Amino acid sequence: MSKISGPRDFIPLNIAVLTVSDSRELADDRSGKVLADRLTAAGHKLAERQIIRDERAEIADLLRAWSLDPAIDVIISTGGTGLTGRDVTVEAHRDVYEKEIDAFSTMFTMISMKKIGTSAVQSRACGGVANGTYIFALPGSPGACKDGWDDILAAQLDYTHPPCNFVEIMPRLEEHKRRK
Repeated sequence: MSKISGPRDFIPLNIAVLTVSDSRELADDRSGKVLADRLTAAGHKLAERQIIRDERAEIADLLRAWSLDPAIDVIISTGGTGLTGRDVTVEAHRDVYEKEIDAFSTMFTMISMKKIGTSAVQSRACGGVANGTYIFALPGSPGACKDGWDDILAAQLDYTHPPCNFVEIMPRLEEHKRRK
């Protein structure tokens, strides 16, 4: 249960956005732009923004590097979460996660079902934690990025959101690494 007992000040987070695509560039990366625009409008800082090819090892290497960067609190990727042969983002994320946030996928699917019906079964959004950093994978459409941000991440990445949120437990994400 949360310890929120009264009003708290918003804590801006440093959030990196990664677009996974073999064909996009920053100029036509609408999904990455949606995420960058929404997180900055919410008061967070865009720490990094990059596009990377659909290559599992390259994606995992960048996720690891960013998760170890003390200037990055959260990573949100978009793209590569489908079922085709080149869709390897979820596998790359799971190569990096220390813990998976199973309910993130479930919530994203529930939200998607209301908008796209049974087609939501084709999405493999996921979330997890590595090196004290939250890491989320969203599908590559602007609509999916809006849904993931507006309906889940905006609240969970807001320290003022009751009854609990991801921000308030950030200091404890790596407590298992402390000496006893």
